[in-house]
This record gives sequence, C-alpha cells and structure tokens, in this order.
Amino acid sequence: MYFWENNYTRALQWAEDKMKRGAIKVPAVIGAVIYLGYCCDFLDAKYIQRLKNHYKAMTEMYKASEKEMPQNQDLPHDKHKDKILRELDCAVIEFMHSTAVPSNSHDKEFIENKAFDSTRGVFTEGGPAFEGAALFEKSHIQICIRNPNCILGFFLPRKEIDFMPGWEKDKSAA
Repeated sequence: MYFWENNYTRALQWAEDKMKRGAIKVPAVIGAVIYLGYCCDFLDAKYIQRLKNHYKAMTEMYKASEKEMPQNQDLPHDKHKDKILRELDCAVIEFMHSTAVPSNSHDKEFIENKAFDSTRGVFTEGGPAFEGAALFEKSHIQICIRNPNCILGFFLPRKEIDFMPGWEKDKSAA
C-alpha cells in the first residue's frame, strides 16, 4: 500500500487525476498511522547504492535470458515528461526484494539481506514551482508499506481549525 508522507493536498491531486482518467469515480484521501519498521529509505545513500547493485545484477540476468529491460515511461499527454510510469524503478526494487532473506531466517545472510517492511523515496514531479525553480509543483515523499503489520490504523483526515481565533488581529495591533 502506498502513502504520501504528510501531504494531503498531493494525495488528493493524485486521486483527482485518477478520476479524470476514468480510473476511479470519487476521489478521496484517508490517513494512516504507520510504522516504517525496517525501511529501505532512498533518502539514505546506502540504500541507493544497494539498489544500484541490484540493478547491475538484474541487468546481467536480463542479458543472459535475452529479455528486454523494463523502461520508465511518461503518461500520455504529460507535458512535464516526469516518467510517472516507473516500470524500471519498480522492477529493480521488486528484484531487490525478491533476493531478501525471509524474516524468520537465522543465518548470517539474514542480517545483511533482511526483508524490508517498507520503502521510502522522494519523487520530483510536475513543472517548476516558479520560473527558474529547482522545486517542483508535485514533489512528494512516497512510502510503500510491504508488511501490512506496519499499518497501525486508518483515519479520516479533518480540516484544520483556528484554535487561536483573533491571534493575528491582536498581534498586528501590538
């Protein structure tokens, strides 16, 4: 199951885009309390290196079997060319997970190649936030929970309320 980290607005945009493409009828967002557990966090360089090593091994395997490697692709009509259809990235991550040792294993390899409970990464998408920007309109941190025991609960997000009414007015008068 996939989650946007602390980004209700981006999650709703994603759901609304799915509705426009006819994939869902009613866009909605739910919240979740999650525990990342043993996380393959792509914001940490050691996991990027690990993924690069798996990419190399996967490439060799595909060459040996004369199969064509998956490719990341753009959605039709995507003016930003974000490669949102991340078929290569997903295949390499799944390949990495397929080599993991089951969590009930007690051998030495278990420590170095333990199965991940979750993955976490940054995705830069959309056009620049403003002219010349290196910040993008739809950037987000996405989390994939692989171990369902890491989902502690779900909730319906609520709108923020003004818990200090009049504070801005009082502050400006000072």
